Amino acid sequence: MRLYLINPFNPLVSLANVKASRWNRYRVWKPLGLLVLAGLTPPDWDVTILDENLSLSDYASLPRPDLVGVTAFTSQASRAYEIAAEFRRLGAPVVMGGIHATMCRAEALEHVDSVVTGEAEGVWAQVLSDARAGRLQRTYEGHHVDMADVPPARNDLLSEGYAFGAIQTTRGCPLNCNFCSVSAFNGNKYRHRPIDQVIDEMRSIREKWVLVVDDNLIGINAAHLARAKELFRAMIAADLGKKWIGQVTINMADDEELLDLAVRAGCRGVFIGFESPTAEGLVEVGKKFNLLKGRNFRASVRRIQRHNILVVGSFIMGLDSDEPGIGRRIAQAASSYGVDILNALFLTPLPGTRLWDRMMSEDRIAAKDFPNDWRFYTLGFPTAHYRNFSWSSLVAEMNSCDRRFYSLWRILRRVAENLLRRRRPLLSLVSNLSYRNNTRLSRVSFGELNLLRDGASPRATLRPAGGFA
Repeated sequence: MRLYLINPFNPLVSLANVKASRWNRYRVWKPLGLLVLAGLTPPDWDVTILDENLSLSDYASLPRPDLVGVTAFTSQASRAYEIAAEFRRLGAPVVMGGIHATMCRAEALEHVDSVVTGEAEGVWAQVLSDARAGRLQRTYEGHHVDMADVPPARNDLLSEGYAFGAIQTTRGCPLNCNFCSVSAFNGNKYRHRPIDQVIDEMRSIREKWVLVVDDNLIGINAAHLARAKELFRAMIAADLGKKWIGQVTINMADDEELLDLAVRAGCRGVFIGFESPTAEGLVEVGKKFNLLKGRNFRASVRRIQRHNILVVGSFIMGLDSDEPGIGRRIAQAASSYGVDILNALFLTPLPGTRLWDRMMSEDRIAAKDFPNDWRFYTLGFPTAHYRNFSWSSLVAEMNSCDRRFYSLWRILRRVAENLLRRRRPLLSLVSNLSYRNNTRLSRVSFGELNLLRDGASPRATLRPAGGFA
């Protein structure tokens, strides 16, 4: 039996096809969910994983599969449906899973033979059994699995072409921010993989650099932090020789022991969601956690950096509480906090979030020619009607933010400071130049594609092109 597992690309973002730019190799990672499903697949299935971010295949020229599995974030859904249509024309059944198919099941069922909702590990064996017998069901209801039942990812199936490996050690997030669908998909209970399994899988990763894809690696309470410390101690003892980057909350700065263990375990950078430079913005998105204890963000960032860990700060633009000048304000906040890299994104209502429900009820979804318009839901394009901004003015705010933070002068200042402090100057330089390259591409795309015409549908003003990642 032949199985293809496919990760679609999005032609609007510059991450698609790492060969198109030398920088993209540093901003794309393996489709971990597909590697995990491959690990659950019996050996009598011949499994091939096709990642369109590396290259596109002529599917008609490939041997005909007995089953095709496609995963998709919302921004990949349009392309996922195109892939499904091509294979169904060839007579191959297609099953689709992932967060978009879970949140938009009825839509997905119009384009594929079967949909797996939720976490697929608990139902994948049944999917394969039914496919073998030719009785594939229309839907399979996944559930929150015991993390001990998550198998090692089949890293051997994608052994080249990536700068980063990928691993997951936890699922779920208790913060439940209004723009994020993690809680709806993985739940708000923090679940851990057994540490010995994490160590074994980490050893199987070929790449020296690893992205830990957990939505919050360290958690938010004492029990979560104790587990993170236990994991880091095991990584140190195993002497894995890996360097890794993970997503955390700002409370990482409050525990010197945690920081010391993290860097000794190989941590070289952390991604932190600051979300908004204002208290009103944090309340709006539901990130009240960042308001606790009257936190000094600059001091917190400095404490993390003193342990030789780079900090990526993420902010969202287009909140109802944002006012003209928000681009400058975000750039100033990021510089004031001292983050090494700024990741500024447009407020994007994604299916399954409270933000989506609210904006739908208020008729504020602007990009709504579905499924075509899903490709604009990358967080790099305006997709809604924003309270205090037209599309053109919000794009101008984003350009202002990027130009300020990623001017060559400011990049050189940050890299020089890291050099003086012996804090990853080369990593800082590569990361800043990568982000600067993508912000320049976004400005070119917005100009060329005439996105700035207020009131125009994104479908009317955009076409596939290199864009904002």
